Amino acid sequence: MIYTMATSIMAEEIQNVLHTTIKMVYSKYYPKEVVDFFCKHHNREHILEGIASGNMGVLLDNQTIVGTGCFDRNHITGVYVLPCFQNQGYGSHILDCLETEIAKNFPVAMLDASLPAVFLYEHRGYKTVGHGVLELENDVKLVYEIMEKKLKS
Repeated sequence: MIYTMATSIMAEEIQNVLHTTIKMVYSKYYPKEVVDFFCKHHNREHILEGIASGNMGVLLDNQTIVGTGCFDRNHITGVYVLPCFQNQGYGSHILDCLETEIAKNFPVAMLDASLPAVFLYEHRGYKTVGHGVLELENDVKLVYEIMEKKLKS
């Protein structure tokens, strides 16, 4: 497996990874409104912005994009792995790469954890420092953990 910088020609495949993962995994934890919110949020324009920032990468397995990760300053803004590749160390590999980049400039990494990802982050040493709530349509609330991890310098 290889983690490399994302390029604009990868945008469609990255969007497929995001939407497939969101629809298959998040639907087990959240109502439809939350799944729809995440799919709308991770649109092509948003993906291209992440790529343009230079802070979005993709994880390749046999030249196929199986996961993606992105950060902004010391905030990990997304880690997604296709469901058929989960529980094989791919998400941890992406996090290793993101944390290495963040540690170059910051002593702490922050992230907003979805319910399906909280245990992964806890296993990697992240601690919950707060809770967030986002009000969506139909009085649905998206609840998430705000987590941080001290990075080794």
